[in-house]
Amino acid sequence: MKNYLKYSLWLTSLVMIVLIAMHWLPTITFAGHTMRRVDLLSDIRLPEPEKEEVSADSLLPGPKVKPVFVDTCRTGMTCIEDYSDSTLCGMTPFYRALDEIHSKGRLVRVAVFGDSFIEADIFTADLRETLQKRFGGCGVGFVTITSMTNGYRPTVRHTFGGWSSHAVTDSVYFDHQKQGVSGHYFVPGKNAYVELRGQNKYASLLDTCQEASIFFYNKDTLELSVCVNKGKTEMHRFEPNGRLQELQVNGRIGSVRWTVNRADSTIFYGMAMDGTQGIIVDNFSLRGSSGLSLRTIPTGILKEFNKQRPYDLIILQYGLNVATQRGYNYDNYRKGLIASIEHLKKCFPQSGFLLLSVGDRDYKTDTGELRTMPGVKNLIRYQQNIAAESGIAFWNMFEAMGGDGSMVKLVHAKPSMANYDYTHINFRGGKHLAGLLYETLLYGKEQYDRRHAYEDE
Repeated sequence: MKNYLKYSLWLTSLVMIVLIAMHWLPTITFAGHTMRRVDLLSDIRLPEPEKEEVSADSLLPGPKVKPVFVDTCRTGMTCIEDYSDSTLCGMTPFYRALDEIHSKGRLVRVAVFGDSFIEADIFTADLRETLQKRFGGCGVGFVTITSMTNGYRPTVRHTFGGWSSHAVTDSVYFDHQKQGVSGHYFVPGKNAYVELRGQNKYASLLDTCQEASIFFYNKDTLELSVCVNKGKTEMHRFEPNGRLQELQVNGRIGSVRWTVNRADSTIFYGMAMDGTQGIIVDNFSLRGSSGLSLRTIPTGILKEFNKQRPYDLIILQYGLNVATQRGYNYDNYRKGLIASIEHLKKCFPQSGFLLLSVGDRDYKTDTGELRTMPGVKNLIRYQQNIAAESGIAFWNMFEAMGGDGSMVKLVHAKPSMANYDYTHINFRGGKHLAGLLYETLLYGKEQYDRRHAYEDE
């Protein structure tokens, strides 16, 4: 039999020669799109020192309003800029609430609204753990009825069945008037169930909680059963009352299973596993969100949620779905996010607000080099101005990460702290960033205490 191996070698060699030769071709533009230069070694080649692609003159000017308190920031730390006015919608409500944990035995609630950057409890898991270790508390907080990430969210074991799930980001029909605080609503089918079980493998203080709740709105009679720690099942019956309803059970709860026995014209929003004192951190991640959909949540629904879960601090993390490679004008986004913030301020009047900037996001240039996406820097300026105009606090997460090219460093760290899309962090990266924000929050609290001690003298 004739040996054809040599032809395979010749073909492979020819392809290699052609690809290498193509690297030296001039830049090709087709239909307005510049083709990326062929570079077989682009994935292993170390990036060259970055050239300044965005001049300072092309960036949006910083806020004219200065932060209320301008403190000397600790070396190496990116401090929170508090632009709150007399309405005190910045960090003050949160710092005040921390003082009342032990003096009044109260529960301090934190909500983190964001996109896929914090999906599956990335970042918030470690922020929750550090805060609970310092100030007390237990439980994972709010969890939606169903989730696309329940299989790899390590902070709670989450199983469910028999539900029809709806999200504001769905491409098919979505009833905006039914959505809850997370941007979802869930319709139960026959014998629909959902179960949460605590765990202690990823983060501490999550194996048990002291309160477990489920939230729903029923226009007709609802029969709902609950089973705690795989024990006796209790049946509950609810008549419609025109308001958001909550069924809560108490005790040392390691697992809780809710089963819908009868539900005519009932929609569900989520569950919670909480403590009775200390810190609770709720993760409201919504893949594909820019934050603008927050303004579409009905005012009445949010106010009802505020009665059930009154937040002391609302953290907003958005931008991944807004930043573009060459985007410099985000005026429409500015107007929309300001509207979302004002909507939340109206519905959660007691809360403080902290806007996080978008983190670093990298892309490959025409030569295959990894660079910070040019549109990111101007978006950060917009977000800083949004915080100033809204009278809330701002934290430059991009700067805290390390600025230009920091995402590349996270991706290529050993072990890696970000994904190879050069956009999303992983749990190790989330732990790193959560630690940075935690230290910043503590430093801000120290400065707050010093100011008030001085004012009281």
